[in-house]
Amino acid sequence: MVEGLMESYFRVNTLVNQQLQSYNKFVEGGIQQVIDRIGKISTNVEGFELKLGKVRIEQPRYYEVKGGYRQILPNECRLRNLSYSAPIFLEIIPVFNGVERPVYSDVFIGELPVMLKSKLCYLSNMRREELMENGEDPEDPGGYFIINGSERVLTSIEDLVPNKLMVTKERGGIVSKIFSTYYGFRARCVVERNNDGIFTVEFPSTPSGISLVQLLRVLGVERDSEIMSTFSPERRMKNDVVLNLENEQSRNKEEAVDALSRKLSPGQPPEFRLSRMENLLDNYMLPHLGVSPSARQDKAKYLVKMAERATRVAYHEVAPDDKDHYANKRVKLAGDLMEELFRYAFQFLIKDLVYQASRADARGRRLQVHTLIRQDAMGDRIKYAMATGNWVAGQTGVSQLLDRVSYLSTISHLRRIISPLSKKHPHFKARDLHGTHIGKLCPNETPEGPSCSLVKNLAVMAEVSIGVDEAEIERVLKSYDVKV
Repeated sequence: MVEGLMESYFRVNTLVNQQLQSYNKFVEGGIQQVIDRIGKISTNVEGFELKLGKVRIEQPRYYEVKGGYRQILPNECRLRNLSYSAPIFLEIIPVFNGVERPVYSDVFIGELPVMLKSKLCYLSNMRREELMENGEDPEDPGGYFIINGSERVLTSIEDLVPNKLMVTKERGGIVSKIFSTYYGFRARCVVERNNDGIFTVEFPSTPSGISLVQLLRVLGVERDSEIMSTFSPERRMKNDVVLNLENEQSRNKEEAVDALSRKLSPGQPPEFRLSRMENLLDNYMLPHLGVSPSARQDKAKYLVKMAERATRVAYHEVAPDDKDHYANKRVKLAGDLMEELFRYAFQFLIKDLVYQASRADARGRRLQVHTLIRQDAMGDRIKYAMATGNWVAGQTGVSQLLDRVSYLSTISHLRRIISPLSKKHPHFKARDLHGTHIGKLCPNETPEGPSCSLVKNLAVMAEVSIGVDEAEIERVLKSYDVKV
């Protein structure tokens, strides 16, 4: 019965289905989202801007010295040590003093490595006989890339869930933390309650030990009565709030702003201190709630919720969160990793474009989009990361040489999940087999030695969902008057 179930399951699913779906989602919408987030490029040339439009990706091709462009198949890339990649065309409209002057419909900006058997790949539409004719194994599942003739696989990475509040017990006290993620930017924001009941806040680019009450006053919750009413009316919670109010030196918003700005930028002039403080509060503290001044009230409420959760855990009213529970983990698939890499490479292309525009203007040349774009500026960075495995944010070993020792080892490698934790440290709890792994991860297949249980494999019939757009879920929740 189990054999029949598995046979019918694999008749409609492949072992690398989640990688293919993830990559297809990146190609269909992820690239356009990254470009839409930027929208316009402001150059250093007065009155000259570039407006970004639709992106278009064609199927893989190669430029022959004699004969120009032609389509290329994966097997030829393996034999000739070429990269199996597709050209990316982007609609870039030059804007002179607010007037759009469209010249070209789209401009070639670089090449994107193509995953075998994805929607961009020629093999995805071939029948068994056609695959054999073109030198491909019909049983090969795809889900990998060909870079400079080598087969490379992007191993999935497990990480703690973003934008979810987690409370843990640590040596100094109770820590409420959230990995606030906003379009690729990830900020670790923490509210800590020490053993005496004092709340402190920490977020990126700031020193530790910022008073929660001081921060609430800066965010607009000024008076003591307002702060008291923001917290839950429980007796234990009130005791904590009264203690923190007594411990706080600033008594109004002006004093709090002055004290916090001095702490964030010591020895700087007042104008600089204020602008830096506002920039940190808007962009680095809980950015998933918004990056504009209008979101500060929501951020104050969220900090209060974080503090309340820490107090409840301290008084054993609720249990602390389990970091190793698989509901608190997310797996980054090939599409997510490619989106990170594309975002980084595209930012470099923009910097280069701005530089080329300044250079052309200084030399008195005519500003034309197709001459300002260097096609290898973006493509080289993507290809380098894919060829070496050195990814964005200092991650290493993301792109690996596909294991072809046997068919089983190939399948295993395509379904591998690695943990970002260091192999040198013990991490006993992270290496333990957790009850929530059942049906998701294989309890047996893991290497021996320092990587033990930090390198895992998906169970045979486990699938990773590729996620949906959060904005759609928020819209549905708000339609039912659920506060998001």
